[in-house]
Amino acid sequence: MRIGVDVGGTNTDAVLLSGKKVLGAVKRPTSSDVSSGISEAIGALISECDIKPGAITAVMIGTTHFTNAFIQRRELVPVYAVRIGFPAGRGIPPFSAWPEDLRDLVCGSSAMVRGGFEFDGREISPFDEAAIADVVTEARANGISQIAVSCIFSQLNPEHETRAAALIHELAPEMEVSLSSELGRVGLLERENAAIMNASLRPLAATITAAFKRALQEQGITAPFYISQNDGTLMSADYMQRYPVMTSAAGPTNSIRGAAWLTGASDAIVVDIGGTTSDVGVLMGGFPRQSTVHVDVGGVRTNFRMPDILSIGLGGGSRVREDGDTVTVGPDSVGYRLLSEGRIFGGDTLTASDIAVASGQISFGDPERVSGLSPALVSGARAAIRHLIDDAIDRMKTMPGDIPMILVGGGSVLVSETPQGVSEMLHPEHAGVANAIGAAIGQVSGEVDRIYNIADALERSAALADAEAQAKADAVSAGAEPDSVETVNIEAVPLQYLPGGATRVVCRAVGDLAMGE
Repeated sequence: MRIGVDVGGTNTDAVLLSGKKVLGAVKRPTSSDVSSGISEAIGALISECDIKPGAITAVMIGTTHFTNAFIQRRELVPVYAVRIGFPAGRGIPPFSAWPEDLRDLVCGSSAMVRGGFEFDGREISPFDEAAIADVVTEARANGISQIAVSCIFSQLNPEHETRAAALIHELAPEMEVSLSSELGRVGLLERENAAIMNASLRPLAATITAAFKRALQEQGITAPFYISQNDGTLMSADYMQRYPVMTSAAGPTNSIRGAAWLTGASDAIVVDIGGTTSDVGVLMGGFPRQSTVHVDVGGVRTNFRMPDILSIGLGGGSRVREDGDTVTVGPDSVGYRLLSEGRIFGGDTLTASDIAVASGQISFGDPERVSGLSPALVSGARAAIRHLIDDAIDRMKTMPGDIPMILVGGGSVLVSETPQGVSEMLHPEHAGVANAIGAAIGQVSGEVDRIYNIADALERSAALADAEAQAKADAVSAGAEPDSVETVNIEAVPLQYLPGGATRVVCRAVGDLAMGE
């Protein structure tokens, strides 16, 4: 039996799965201290399903804490950024493109160090080990315990980054080091930003991990727990403490994975409607389609793996306004205040949920409070909702013809008609907790994104084999059962702007969770 938990900004959802059967699901308010909300949700689930805590074999948790911390500029610590690549990489210093308020919080200091590599693996200049000692001295004097190390073409050769980390640990064992080669993809500045973001979140990761452990202990659960990451797979608690930035988009990713599991579909558009926004993603081969462009998180440009998600301002709490003959829905929302401010709940604010009740799509709250709405207003609001969904689907589709759509989330009652471009609309049972289900069914993955110098077919085969071996090893280190790991995607793209046979190889491997390890 597995428990899946999704800790959102408003609600904490928990589900219990036994094999492929959903035994129970609950929603509880998210608490400010994290642990009590999770404990309450899991406790309610255990009570509702009448099971013993010892029967639970694993708990999977998806959380938005790290994304929210970065976006809301809270619970971040100063970071010392070390870039290895001087003098070639001196043009744009670390933190240059960061929003000023975020830079003031996170920028402890930075240093340019000689070293780095060309695209073909040759050294730009010898690595300056003495400069790392100066970095440690300055960081210690300023009370900085988090170091982010990046290096030019470290995804091709991480030697200088790993040597820098070894020196820092030798000189200052109390300091923690985040390496860009372990986090980002091709692109020095974006990869460096990912390492800095990760470093700024690591103390919070330790706090969150302790809170999760405490919540499970309160319920008498001794089974291991795992954390959802951006690509719909899982990582161990220890792995999460090292790489908290990899949880940034776990919420919408889990919804897409949960939608696939609930319907059996492997290729579809997924629309997850919450209280404030709707997330629209694409399911390809049972996993979310990955973004191929740089991703902005809290105003910072990064390039770690993220799902291709479009968020629009449509949710159950979206405000509905009438201006003459024009009716608009959102993008502002009453959010978690829906239960007090929505008309059907005794409030004075007209929301999308009120429209759903007034039109007879669903019945909850007090339908009498919206029975007097004019038919033109209700019709106009429904048309506005339909237009928002149609437009979002059109923007996310990349293939001709109609495809299935899976509707999930607590606000999915807002949609009753099949949108344009959709062959069939699926609204499965337990759609309201698809995110928690996505967490519960998570597998474990590893990914490699490197540049290889390929001159002939023999070198190409060797490069692909090397990428596959590294991706599988990464999956195993993240907690996958070695015998279950398989390569699910591998791409080799020649880079025309670099000389020789420079080729970018991206490989992803996925395996089942090694239970009990």
